[in-house]
Amino acid sequence: MTDHDTGASAGAPPARRSGGHAGRAGHAPTGPAPDGVPPARRSPAGAQDAPHRSTYERWRPPQAVRATVLHAGAWWLWALGLATAASRTTNPLLLGLIIGVAGYVVAARRTDAPWARSYGAFLKLGLFVIGLRLLFSMLLGSPIPGSHLLFTLPEVPLPAWAQGIRFGGRVTAEQLVFAFYDGLKLATLLVCVGAANALANPARLLKSLPAALYEAGVAVVVAMTFAPNMVADVVRLRTARRLRGRPTGGVKAILQIGLPVLEGALERSVAIAASMDARGYGRTAEVPPAVRHTTNVLTLGGLLGMCAGTYGLLAAQGAVYGLPVLGGGAALAVAGLRLGGRRSVRTRYRPDRWGARAWLVSGSGAAVAALLIHAGSVDPAALHPGVVPLTAPTLPLWPAAAVLIGLLPAFVAPVPPEEASQ
Repeated sequence: MTDHDTGASAGAPPARRSGGHAGRAGHAPTGPAPDGVPPARRSPAGAQDAPHRSTYERWRPPQAVRATVLHAGAWWLWALGLATAASRTTNPLLLGLIIGVAGYVVAARRTDAPWARSYGAFLKLGLFVIGLRLLFSMLLGSPIPGSHLLFTLPEVPLPAWAQGIRFGGRVTAEQLVFAFYDGLKLATLLVCVGAANALANPARLLKSLPAALYEAGVAVVVAMTFAPNMVADVVRLRTARRLRGRPTGGVKAILQIGLPVLEGALERSVAIAASMDARGYGRTAEVPPAVRHTTNVLTLGGLLGMCAGTYGLLAAQGAVYGLPVLGGGAALAVAGLRLGGRRSVRTRYRPDRWGARAWLVSGSGAAVAALLIHAGSVDPAALHPGVVPLTAPTLPLWPAAAVLIGLLPAFVAPVPPEEASQ
């Protein structure tokens, strides 16, 4: 460097830096604006870097984390709504549509938790129920008269005290179709319960129970988690036997798998009992006898009223009085549970919130149930196809569209972490 360059650099005023990027190409120099040029209007910091979000991105379901997880009770209300709709019809097309709706929602929103794998077991149980119903219809007969004879089984004579019951005899197409409709209806109810088991976290559902039902809720949760854990143990043991080159089918393999499964279930039961005892399970506070007796009367009366109202809703002629009785019973039960909660000394940490998405999920199931109940009073022949004479069932359009409302949870419920990461 020459003396001229050094002197020029020393006599020049220091350059004004802008954000630490002075001298970089493409940046205008900072300083006072020339005369006649208005000052530039600056936008807020970071505004130009904010990406444009479409309407779908703003309203799409969030990822299922602790703050956005869906309330477990919403899944059960949704499933009970579908089950109520299934109890109002014997149309195999509508029942198959309800099974398809429940299966699609489970496939879209279930996780990899052990209880989420129980849906397949409920499907197999439903198929077993249908087969058992058909078998009983063939062996024990049916009150449905039929003219389309399929085959005749050897009839076993029964004593006089068993009049009205037969074993074997004629098997007609009408009685088999009636038995299939009846079995499919029960299988659909089992599938709806299986969908709730696969989607709702039983431990989180236990946290949301009222304090008065906590002890009973623990027993229900243990019973609900026993079957999914047993299914997971069976799958794990069959996989281990397959890797070792041992057979996984047959009576001998089932007996060899059954003992480890029962042993694991016993170990889990002992572990749950020990953890419950360590956490002070069953400890209650003292309340006056009058409050305790009032709680018992209100709770028992409310539960009886809810049972009577539910029976009225499920029965064909009791839909008129079923809803008022169910509402009154629910109000009495809630009052009794509030009073009974005084005996509990348990505290709840960070309970789940019932948000807008929980209302949408539970409301979709309630809408399906209400619309199918209304359809049964408007067009009962479409919901209950006849078997004498034997006719092919038809799909009623607006009841089928009402069942499709049950797909709403697949689009509004939070996305499981595995699906969101993809």
